[in-house]
Amino acid sequence: MAEFTLPANSKIGVGDTYAATGATNIKTFKVYRWTPEDGKNPRIDTYEVDMDSCGPMVLDALIKIKNETDSSLTFRRSCREGVCGSCAMNIDGTNTLACTKYIADVPGDIKIYPLPHMPVVKDLVPDLNVAYAQLASIEPWLKNDSPAPERERLQSPEERAKLDGLWECILCFSCTTSCPSYWWNGERYLGPAVLLQAYRWIVDSRDEATGERLDQLEDPFRLYRCHTIMNCTKTCPKGLNPAKAIAEIKKMMVERAV
Repeated sequence: MAEFTLPANSKIGVGDTYAATGATNIKTFKVYRWTPEDGKNPRIDTYEVDMDSCGPMVLDALIKIKNETDSSLTFRRSCREGVCGSCAMNIDGTNTLACTKYIADVPGDIKIYPLPHMPVVKDLVPDLNVAYAQLASIEPWLKNDSPAPERERLQSPEERAKLDGLWECILCFSCTTSCPSYWWNGERYLGPAVLLQAYRWIVDSRDEATGERLDQLEDPFRLYRCHTIMNCTKTCPKGLNPAKAIAEIKKMMVERAV
């Protein structure tokens, strides 16, 4: 039987444990740690948190750990309201937002890792440069060559309704980093988050570049690596359906070819 092992520098070790001395209502957090400068392997540090002095969200616990226990812990966060997407990470095996994930929803110890299959900058911070470059490649802005109106470009209620389920995307990339097709083809496949953004502009009645946008996506890898696995829809913390948006783009490709 063949045996496969990770390279030595990829193996995750056991890190430090930080006890919550004197606390009676304790929740344990096991957090991925890695610092590029020290040359050491990644490790899992264990933090006990006194829940009697902690907010209800996973992000509250991470902030408490950083402020009171270990200032070296590194993660992204901003709005704390599920709007900015900064605190996306893998919590209890699911990509989600730390600021909207209730601690009480996770039984037992809470395991926290950075978004999977992305290079790690430090600790819980993934390198999203490739994902942002892919977003820029679909030109996510209104393209219109018609003379500018005196006021705003109007839409009917029906035209505006087509954008629902699309404009709410906060580009946290939880969906993209949960997609096996993106794991294997991340440099060529745009991934669910970017393709949902592409569809948002394709169906916008004010945009006049539909044909151009579809031409840019007509590629064996940029669009068609999606195999409808549905991980993206299952994990989206905003309840959106990137798989449906991708399917609609494919449908438009077929319709214009007929």
